[in-house]
Amino acid sequence: GMEACSGAHHWARVFQQYGHTVKLMAPKLVAPYRMSGKRGKNDAADAAAICEAVTRPSMRFVPLKDEHQQATLCLHRTRQGFVEERTAAYNRMRGLLSEFGVVLPQSPERLRREIGTHLDALPGWVRRCVSDLLEHVGNIEDRLAEYDRAIGEIARTDERSKRLMKLRGIGPTTASALLASI
Repeated sequence: GMEACSGAHHWARVFQQYGHTVKLMAPKLVAPYRMSGKRGKNDAADAAAICEAVTRPSMRFVPLKDEHQQATLCLHRTRQGFVEERTAAYNRMRGLLSEFGVVLPQSPERLRREIGTHLDALPGWVRRCVSDLLEHVGNIEDRLAEYDRAIGEIARTDERSKRLMKLRGIGPTTASALLASI
């Protein structure tokens, strides 16, 4: 029995190669089995809790992910990080601009379209900062396009994803994320 934390799926596959039956459990389901009287969270307390939890008949186990599933989830997590970074950069840019009386729409497309008319009126360093942020966001957008293409290709080559994408509102990103997660 192991907690399904970082590296757990890799080690579970390794242990299976040696003939072990591996059961992964969500950490939040193991936590109640840690003895509260012991001093905090440590390796010994974790091991005891895992041993106790894995023997419980009502314990729910996490399905083991193969390398393809993990690689697909890696794409999704990295893509999501880029989306969050892009949003933060746009918000930073809008905040900087508002300090100089330039208030632009929240829509990234409209911000990029309308910012050009305001750049010349900004002080030198502000213009430089905003230009650098625009360039940075452009690089992130390029990366996101690459990740979207990769995720789309994964979804188009998987029969289960193709079936999911026939449902209204489910595209390649959702289909491949769902299948990689389960």
